Amino acid sequence: MSEEITIEEKGFQTGSVATISSAHAIHDTYTGFLPSLLPVLIDKFSLTNTAAGLLSVFVQIPSLIQPVIGFLADHHNFKWMVILTPAITGAAMSLLGIAPNYGFLLLLMLIAGFSSAALHAVGPGLGSNHSGTKLGRGMSFWMVAGEMGRALGPLVVVSSIGFLTLEGLPWLMLGGIIASVFLYTKLGTITTSSQVAKTKDVNWRNALASMRKILVPVSILIFTRSLVTSALSTYLPTFLTRQGATLWMAGASLTILEIAGMAGAFLAGALSDRFGRRRMLLISFTATPLFLVLFIYAKDLWRFPLLVLLGFFAISIAPVIMAIVMENAGNNRFFANGIYMAVSFVLHALTILLVGLLSDLLDLRLTFLISALFVPLGLPAILLLPKSNHSDNKKLSNN
Repeated sequence: MSEEITIEEKGFQTGSVATISSAHAIHDTYTGFLPSLLPVLIDKFSLTNTAAGLLSVFVQIPSLIQPVIGFLADHHNFKWMVILTPAITGAAMSLLGIAPNYGFLLLLMLIAGFSSAALHAVGPGLGSNHSGTKLGRGMSFWMVAGEMGRALGPLVVVSSIGFLTLEGLPWLMLGGIIASVFLYTKLGTITTSSQVAKTKDVNWRNALASMRKILVPVSILIFTRSLVTSALSTYLPTFLTRQGATLWMAGASLTILEIAGMAGAFLAGALSDRFGRRRMLLISFTATPLFLVLFIYAKDLWRFPLLVLLGFFAISIAPVIMAIVMENAGNNRFFANGIYMAVSFVLHALTILLVGLLSDLLDLRLTFLISALFVPLGLPAILLLPKSNHSDNKKLSNN
């Protein structure tokens, strides 16, 4: 019996998908510390924007090994990578407050990066195996959990600095340890390799062949979108503090963005199951640059509703792209996801550096504007994607 038939028979397993996604939520709560800490770390270590952005790049570097992790997960049970990552990432990110120098900051980022690579190579594939035919919904669960974590992270860290001071942040690692213990008790029977024994065609050549028709357009979409997401997720608090906002308000703005992204991600994945993946991508790539330009030139309280709209449309399409990858992966979902994640993280790291360099040469406002104008360049790539369902066939066949 093939993997696809087995998945259809099982249907959408809400409990399993939610538990797997909870690891993403806890993990990304900790990685969400960094943007709100950047203004503090920039002052403490006298960093340039480029040096500050390099911290995020070091989190992305280990993503290069994600295809290897994914390939191994197709053959062996790697659920422990989902279980352990909240504790490991929590420890690394909580130690940022007591780092003695910039080199130690980079080391902590690298540790968090390996942990993040493990989770993101295994977690989406594991969730998809329990999503039945509703891949969009399953990826929405995964992405909403991540956005929830990134929304909570800034508030948790800035509030903790107020109560515990910067030197007290290591106490926060206890949350990750507790989360890993919880996941250990809940994921006892789940495996990443249960379907492999039933198939004989699980190898990297088949996975690459399955992804060939989507790898180029997906990479273009990721790159053009990443300039905006890198600018916002890494430099939004810095941008706002330089315009007079308090550290708490800057962190809260990032939380508003991520909460809106949660709503967008939840709806977009499920709607793409019904109305088509490409339609949802077209909406996002059209609306995102419009609302970012309006946000850049908005004043005071007008920025908050625009942040909601920006987060809703800019972040919403991540589960849609992941669903496209999963449904074109055949029996090699973990390896295919590892390839996608490696490409995504590497391109995101490059755009973080690019945004940092541009902001040092120009300024953050002009850099944000450039990133907004770059998004529409990804529109032609959407039409290169395969038509995933009847809705795509009907609505876009004349394009």
